[in-house]
Amino acid sequence: MTRRSFLTPAAAAAPALLLGRKNGGERPNILFIASDDMNNALGCYGHPVVKSPNIDRIAARGVRFDRAYCQYPLCGPSRTSLLSGLRPDTTRIWDNQIAIRDKVPGAVTLPQLFRNHGWRSVRVGKMYHMDVPGSVGTDKWDDPPSWDAAISPPGKEQHTEGDRHNIPGTGGRGVWQWIAFEGGGKDQADERATELAIETITTNTGKPWFLGLGYLRPHLPNVAPARFFDLYPLSSIRLPANPPGDRDDIPRASEIAINTRANDMGMNEQGRREAIRAYFASVSYMDWQVGRVLDALEKSGQVEKTAIVFWGDHGWHLGEHHRWHKRSLFEESARAPLIVAARGFKGNGKGCRSLVEFVDIYPTVAALAGLRGPSTLEGQSLVPLLDNPARTWKKAAFTQVSAPGGIEGRSVRTDRYRYIRWTGPHPDQELYDHQADPGEFTNLARKPRENAGVLERMRAILDAGWRAARAG
Repeated sequence: MTRRSFLTPAAAAAPALLLGRKNGGERPNILFIASDDMNNALGCYGHPVVKSPNIDRIAARGVRFDRAYCQYPLCGPSRTSLLSGLRPDTTRIWDNQIAIRDKVPGAVTLPQLFRNHGWRSVRVGKMYHMDVPGSVGTDKWDDPPSWDAAISPPGKEQHTEGDRHNIPGTGGRGVWQWIAFEGGGKDQADERATELAIETITTNTGKPWFLGLGYLRPHLPNVAPARFFDLYPLSSIRLPANPPGDRDDIPRASEIAINTRANDMGMNEQGRREAIRAYFASVSYMDWQVGRVLDALEKSGQVEKTAIVFWGDHGWHLGEHHRWHKRSLFEESARAPLIVAARGFKGNGKGCRSLVEFVDIYPTVAALAGLRGPSTLEGQSLVPLLDNPARTWKKAAFTQVSAPGGIEGRSVRTDRYRYIRWTGPHPDQELYDHQADPGEFTNLARKPRENAGVLERMRAILDAGWRAARAG
């Protein structure tokens, strides 16, 4: 795609059916920001160390969802579910190397919905799945019907020159490392994405736009300028407090599903601190990019008519349960940030403790623009929570994961408990009481007699499924 075609608006599509927006009669712009492998290590989520002033700016003008859960803690399935509004069992996408049209050819995705109703739909960076770093700069597994214009900026990634560290035992593979470099980052994909996003915002002022802006960081390799590493002296890094024997009651299926060594990847204490610092540095580097985009949006005069959504595709373990990956059903992997900032809602500036799911994002963003998504959507609009973050909402959130050999895990998270059922060659179950054990260290399912009542109730919620857990 040429630079000219990327920056020039396409012809207008059919007019939108506007359904009671809170935007003074104007069709709002949508700034839809994704961060790859982003857990809840952000200042606005109460993290004591991480510096994220710009994402905090979004939270200050919107609603921060404190318990938002992805439907599958892996990039491809999670993003496909979120952007289609369909759960993984409906999309039938349970792994990364599958495009949405291969399984759901008739899907109307969230950006496609906006495109169909006259918004200019633009993608910059990673929205659908793209292997990082291997496919950076390509359109791998993207969805052309979603966009009027799309670009995947290339970047140096693992080839960046700088202070380089490899995680032991990974063979120096491109992904399992972190690099602190000096000087500017104009050759990094995220900085290039930021420049293109700013140009999109400042040149597309004549018609409403939907901008999907996907950042790679903090996905490994953790590549960032040294000044962001300097924000985090090793003495400030707290290692997770894993109690002795924590892994003793974790099922075999769970260990297989995460697909990495569950022994801290062979890192000693120094290495673990350095790995956490590298993740935090990548978060702050990504946050700086977000700030540049927000500044450009404000300078363009469009901020008041733009709804901003920030989300991570799933969480990421930083040593909890001695794990350093995603693809688990623990809280650190299934939970991720979600912030929705739109003008005129009473809940703006507040946090919401209600259980919400990433399939809820599609109907929420559509409703903010006065659009109706397809009747097949499997989430609920969160707009009522934007006005009243304290209202009673869903009874449960559902997350699933699978692994080779027929292993399948399904999790249900209620206000107090998480229950996980594993099927396949290693059938098992897990039960955690978040009121007494927020770190999910004690698997109560190992004492089935003492916890028979709770196990029965949680199994019933899981078996009843997401429809029975919807908000009334």
